[in-house]
Amino acid sequence: MSKIIVENEFGHIKQVSLHEQVSVLEIKHKTCTAKISLYGGQVLAWQPEHQQSVFWLSDDAVFKEGTAIRGGIPLCWPWFGPYKAVNGETAGNHGFARQKQWTLDDININQDNVCVTLSLTGENEHPLWPHRYQLKQEFIFSAQFEQKLFISNLSSKSFEYSAALHSYFAVSSPENTKVSPLAEDSYDDKVTGKDRQRSTLDNCVGVIDRIYHSDKTCFIEDEQWHRTIKVSSINCQQWVLWNPGIDIAQGMSDVHCGAENEFVCLEAANTDNQSVKAGETVMIGQKISLA
Repeated sequence: MSKIIVENEFGHIKQVSLHEQVSVLEIKHKTCTAKISLYGGQVLAWQPEHQQSVFWLSDDAVFKEGTAIRGGIPLCWPWFGPYKAVNGETAGNHGFARQKQWTLDDININQDNVCVTLSLTGENEHPLWPHRYQLKQEFIFSAQFEQKLFISNLSSKSFEYSAALHSYFAVSSPENTKVSPLAEDSYDDKVTGKDRQRSTLDNCVGVIDRIYHSDKTCFIEDEQWHRTIKVSSINCQQWVLWNPGIDIAQGMSDVHCGAENEFVCLEAANTDNQSVKAGETVMIGQKISLA
């Protein structure tokens, strides 16, 4: 089932049901096309006019509640990676925001761009993270893309979060792709367990799983596609660079055969805990363009 929910001379947005639990906004504008899943509050696609798609989405992605969608920009929040409480209890990777139904708050289509705002409010979502919160995401689509995540603490006490905008970038091949200027910065290697490493970064062939301690603007340089994607972060202290490699990818049920050769994840992140005071709102985000 589908229906057009906004339309004017500059473009339109259609809401499409992929599953009884998953609705997607399909965006058509003179500058680009894009898709957003209300489940997970997740961008699935963005393709500027006359360009190849910037984000990658698995052919075997699962669209149902209780499962994260593989591709686009999953939101890792309120924790990045596995969670470990003070008492030693643990929880699974990347929090719960990417597996919640978000609310469509606002849409604006004008001559220059399309702006979509989503929200998520909750309390006691997880035994190890019971705080009351509100999230708002603002997406701006045009020849460029911008994403802002506003995090509001509605509790009476401070809480801590970590997060990542887990962007899957479509590339010709990780072998033909490098990311500059990350090689200049130290990183924690999640494969070897060694922290504060330094090495060259000639390509992005997996297995690669690194947390770079940098907030520099990055450039994803794809030699075969003759394309450079410029990615800058807002209020983020780290970049996460990830590609699973063939062996890990083959064990992932929602990754189609050969997919490890189609993407590189570069994630604007705060991998260390950040404190948000009671009543306070903070924001993180990213800007993406084709250089």
